[in-house]
Amino acid sequence: MTADTQNPRSPHPAYETAAGHGAGAPRVLDRRDGPHGEVVLRRHGELLQIIANGCFLMDTSDGRSERLLVRAALRELDAGGGRPSPTVLIGGLGVGFSLAEAAAEPRWGRITVVEREEAVIDWHREGPLGEISSGALADPRVRIAPGDLLAHLAGGGPGGGEPYDALCLDVDNGPDWTVTEDNGSLYTPAGLAACARRLTPGGVLAVWSAQPSRAFGEALRNAGFTRVRTEEVPVARGVPDVVHLATRPA
Repeated sequence: MTADTQNPRSPHPAYETAAGHGAGAPRVLDRRDGPHGEVVLRRHGELLQIIANGCFLMDTSDGRSERLLVRAALRELDAGGGRPSPTVLIGGLGVGFSLAEAAAEPRWGRITVVEREEAVIDWHREGPLGEISSGALADPRVRIAPGDLLAHLAGGGPGGGEPYDALCLDVDNGPDWTVTEDNGSLYTPAGLAACARRLTPGGVLAVWSAQPSRAFGEALRNAGFTRVRTEEVPVARGVPDVVHLATRPA
């Protein structure tokens, strides 16, 4: 996710992306009203953009940090001793960069993607976002689980309470900047405990953020995670994107 048009806590200028604004005026491709408000898919020059309730969430301009989310989780698993065919849950389908990165890595085993917006899933399966994800969606390792991430972590939806070796979460612009108010519970002690329960011993939690959060790092340590650290990806303007990494003790 990148910039925000309204939120004063945004670390980026409004609608700023690594590739600029695109050419000409943006064109709305689809607009849906869902249980969490309005979601819009736009094309702006060569870029595809997703906007929720007037908040710019992400576009197809770069994707380095979204791909890093998955690569860094695998590196952390390797640093902890590695394991054959590790399983991964990706929280948030978005424009598909994280899913494409996971599917391009043959070492991953089962790849589950939890996405609460049916419109986003449709834009990948039948719409223009298939430009990024069509190959990944055809991968037999990949399963899309429609629904709320917190409910999935609690054992609801497809897969029940099956454990994962890595959780790669990108459902907000960061722990300190949530897309909807109810998402905040994901970063509380109870939410982090739910993440830990769904991880195998030695499993890795990776959380995307548009800015570093010292408070979230401390929350991860207080929740019992070890090897808590961050990896950064510089952006064109503003503070770097960040991936928070933490490991469930073996």
